[in-house]
Amino acid sequence: MEPGTLILYTDRPDHGVRLRGALDRIAPCRVLTIHDRAGGDAAGCAGLVADVDLLRPAAVQALRGLVASAGPGTPLICLMHGMGARSTAAARALGASLCLPVDTAPHVVTEAMLAHVQPGRSLAEAVVARGAYRAGAVITGLLDAARSTGTVDAAAIEGGLDPILTAVGAGGLTNWLATVRSYDDATYQHCLLVAGLAATFAIDLGFSERDRHQLVRAALVHDVGKARIPLAILNKPGPLDPAERTVMRDHAAFGHEILVAAGGFDPTVLAVVRHHHELLDGSGYPDGLSGGAIPDPVRLTTICDIYAALVERRPYRAPMPSAEAIGVLKGMTGKLDMALVHAFARTVSGS
Repeated sequence: MEPGTLILYTDRPDHGVRLRGALDRIAPCRVLTIHDRAGGDAAGCAGLVADVDLLRPAAVQALRGLVASAGPGTPLICLMHGMGARSTAAARALGASLCLPVDTAPHVVTEAMLAHVQPGRSLAEAVVARGAYRAGAVITGLLDAARSTGTVDAAAIEGGLDPILTAVGAGGLTNWLATVRSYDDATYQHCLLVAGLAATFAIDLGFSERDRHQLVRAALVHDVGKARIPLAILNKPGPLDPAERTVMRDHAAFGHEILVAAGGFDPTVLAVVRHHHELLDGSGYPDGLSGGAIPDPVRLTTICDIYAALVERRPYRAPMPSAEAIGVLKGMTGKLDMALVHAFARTVSGS
């Protein structure tokens, strides 16, 4: 069982979908029903939510087994189908930490559980931490697969999109940046930073759900080509020398090759991966594109990529303050789309 997993035990699985979704925003949530074999299934869980009728002996017996397997001190929230004396006594006998009416809103149940399993952490902070963890697992799998097999699974990327969009939507960009900056691996940190920036920018620009997903998908995989860069260069604790920078520049073309060979990636994602270092004046790489040859999704990602590189933590320098990083972007007239730069500045300052 994944560390921190919550268990929702319910006799109404159809009604538990929204509650599971809410709980899953702060921790992995597993659903068990009265028809499941409960013995030992709660071992190692962080908390239990019981949405069962406590006047049903079979449901109470199974719940008692879950509580026992979870161990002492595991928080139990009971959603009471009735608040009569018998139901209340049954909840107390089970060791319920809290009893709430069965129609309590999912976000209220989630906040109540959060107070027990992560005291002192706000719901926004928990959602961001969970989103970063889930998206980080996707990036780790992506880079590991690219290094070991030379290919990636397009479908596996999808699991990182909604966690990022949910995290920045609920917790804001500032929380996302603060959380992601705590990671040590530079490539891992950078991909999460760019993806969070792209998600926030897409939301702020009013993109459709489809276009938000497309931009975040591209941001997540934009540096997959670094899987082919020697680790001595990738993890160098200081600035790269000219020869090393030349090697590093190959990552954009490498990433494009990896995704084309894998299949399943649309032309926009492929364009972002290959061209996110192209500049409007033709001075970028790998193809020296200029002007109208650089599509909008690439221009958006390039801005997010440069900003992320400036504000992320490196072993040899502190993160650049946001205002200073925006100043650098605004100073790249002729190289970046200034209308998008100014829109991005509003997005960042508004966060």
